[in-house]
Amino acid sequence: MKLFDMTGAPNPRRVRVFLAEKGIDVEKVQIDIMGGENLQSNYLAINPRGVLPTVQLDDGSIIDETSAICRYFEETNPEPALYGQDAVSKAQIESWIRQIEGDAFAPTADVLRNSNPAFENRSIPGTDNTPQVPALADRGTDRVKAFYARLDNHLAGSDYVVGENYSAADITAMCAIDFAEYVGIAVPKALGNITKWRNRVSSRPSAQA
Repeated sequence: MKLFDMTGAPNPRRVRVFLAEKGIDVEKVQIDIMGGENLQSNYLAINPRGVLPTVQLDDGSIIDETSAICRYFEETNPEPALYGQDAVSKAQIESWIRQIEGDAFAPTADVLRNSNPAFENRSIPGTDNTPQVPALADRGTDRVKAFYARLDNHLAGSDYVVGENYSAADITAMCAIDFAEYVGIAVPKALGNITKWRNRVSSRPSAQA
């Protein structure tokens, strides 16, 4: 089994943190997105979409999309449970992952891909000849700031994103916020609930994966 990875990229990091929490060791192959290696023929022969992360199973099967990869490992290695213990917690975790992906990850990627010269003419993941749209970067910044305010309010009185147990929702939120800050969208200092939560989740050994 191989994980096609890029150190520093947020979605591959989500998988690495998830695997670290599970205690699973997988061979990792580094692919340079910034340099366009994911759009070269060698990688496209593995994943024609040109996206990361991607897992190649021992039988050659391919799984891409971060949540799908994590779901695979949750099914094959159920402990510790990171997608919930019962119907309610599983649904809540899934809901928050979808919200974080849509309201934080996606707009942050819009900011990066529509403002960073490295993505000129490839502003959509896995593609060539897609010009940047600066207005999407401005809108993405506003969307992430709105998400910060909502998450801070949600975290009032709660140690984790869903209930009292660390989960895949915390992994997703941690990686999304670290990604946003890397892009230049800082968490306002006034949002103390996010700060306390980040200190808690970032102190876990898996956060360094």
